[in-house]
Amino acid sequence: MTAASVRRIAAAAGVTPALINYYFGGKEGLREAVIEERLMPMFADLRGRLASAGDDPHAAARAFVQGVHAMVARHPWLPALWVREVLTEGGGLREMLVKVISPDMPRMLAGRFAAARESGSLNKSLDPRLLVVSLVGLTMFPLAAAPIWQRVFDAGEVDAAQLEHHTLALLEQGMGGMNGC
Repeated sequence: MTAASVRRIAAAAGVTPALINYYFGGKEGLREAVIEERLMPMFADLRGRLASAGDDPHAAARAFVQGVHAMVARHPWLPALWVREVLTEGGGLREMLVKVISPDMPRMLAGRFAAARESGSLNKSLDPRLLVVSLVGLTMFPLAAAPIWQRVFDAGEVDAAQLEHHTLALLEQGMGGMNGC
């Protein structure tokens, strides 16, 4: 979105640049409309799932994984957008994600994980903040990279449901046998 000109966006949408300027006031207004109308409702759904999970850290992790997979099932363009506009330096949505779209969700999850760690219901060696980072990495990265790893491993038959199941199994049961790491 950052690198695309209004002219290119208009051409892809089959409209004139003047129409984009008229309805959105330019590229910045269009970006704000995309955030407000597309991204915010997706994150609101994920917040709702996390709220319904309660204080159980395992239920919260499960709700996050299932929520991200549900978002991507409805919006398959999301992983590519995440890589291009959030992870990439200078991405047009990076600051918006940190400041507007979801600044409270990672902190809320990390707070739940910290409380669970203190109460003994979460592994004491886990950093609650890094656990949130791990959840994002275990969900968004494999979804964004699916076209690559499916080719590398000749795994075109592995679908999103299998990937979700694998991620949940990894989180809930771990790899086992790696004591002392």
